[in-house]
Amino acid sequence: MEKAIVKLKKGEGRTLKAGGMWVYDNEIDTITGDFENGDIIHVHDFDDYYMGSGFINTKSKITVRIMSRIKGQEIDTEFLKNRVKNAWEYRKKTVDTSSCRIIFGEADFLPGIVIDKFADILVVQSLALGIDRMKNTIVELLKDCLKEDGINIRGVYERSDAKVRSNEGMERIKGFLGEPFDTKVQIVENGVKYMVDVEEGQKTGFFLDQKYNREAIKKICQGAEVLDCFTHTGSFALNAGLAGAKSVLGVDASELGILQAEENAVLNGLQDIVHFKCGDVFKLLPELEKQNRKFDVIILDPPAFTKSRNSIKNAIKGYREINLRAMKLIKDGGYLATCSCSHFMTPELFSETVGQAARNTRKRLRQVEYRTQAPDHPILWAADESYYLKFFIFQICEER
Repeated sequence: MEKAIVKLKKGEGRTLKAGGMWVYDNEIDTITGDFENGDIIHVHDFDDYYMGSGFINTKSKITVRIMSRIKGQEIDTEFLKNRVKNAWEYRKKTVDTSSCRIIFGEADFLPGIVIDKFADILVVQSLALGIDRMKNTIVELLKDCLKEDGINIRGVYERSDAKVRSNEGMERIKGFLGEPFDTKVQIVENGVKYMVDVEEGQKTGFFLDQKYNREAIKKICQGAEVLDCFTHTGSFALNAGLAGAKSVLGVDASELGILQAEENAVLNGLQDIVHFKCGDVFKLLPELEKQNRKFDVIILDPPAFTKSRNSIKNAIKGYREINLRAMKLIKDGGYLATCSCSHFMTPELFSETVGQAARNTRKRLRQVEYRTQAPDHPILWAADESYYLKFFIFQICEER
């Protein structure tokens, strides 16, 4: 059966032509042929030049997500098998694969699906209608691929409960794909042990993208008094404790997160050094300032303050506020590790915002290093959404 054809307006498709993966609804001139949402269709430029094949969903602003740019290539099981194998081979060469993100959507040319591996458990997040139809096939192909390397997957859990599914006209769902199993799994990362709750934890259960950034803070935490803000399940705090910090305080607004963090501290024998507090970081930082508390190292790992361009102004205020407050609490010559995980907060905008906080507090910044997400979350150039994590380490100096 002939596939439907999406034809672009003249002058549109600039992102697609630059290597991107998406076609937006306002770029489309006509759609000819029969199709159902989720079907594979062809994309042509205004002059009928073939640009790629992908799945369509007219309910979404991202109307087409490209799967292949090779004319005549079938999007079949063999195609998916090659995509999955390439994703796994890439991870084997670039990261510790004991726990890692194996498939990262568009950046692995499988748009709309994320699969994380936590020891012998897979967690799947499907965010687009077309890839949702292929989800079970992709999971089985991945299990087969891992088995070839002697890795037997004990179970698969689906965390397709993100709000963005509603943009695709899809229900938010979570649950087992296959036989039920214990959804709490122990992993080891950078020598730190964690219990990951894939059923109730945020997103897929644990934030793997900060893996090597957590390792990077160890050298500045030896013998230090450390404050870890937005600690989630204690990952930065535990790395600091394991590195030989004098004392660590981790803060998060989530009671569940704090309970898990405390369990993780005990798991690593750090309960006498690393302590946790449930609270609002925006309220806590001014309170600590009034108490004249000072720290050698402060870590800021907040959730995304903006998930759209419309709320960037408020996000800037939030980032500036927490960085300003943190700088006031850091001893002269101490260190600040600060990050943003919103791709709408560009590296330039984030740098400018942190710089404003420094000027407002009359502090001088000495950049130790700048980092992004771990390589298992690859950045695909021209797919801006794949580049989201900005991570700085600064030395904070008084004006001299």
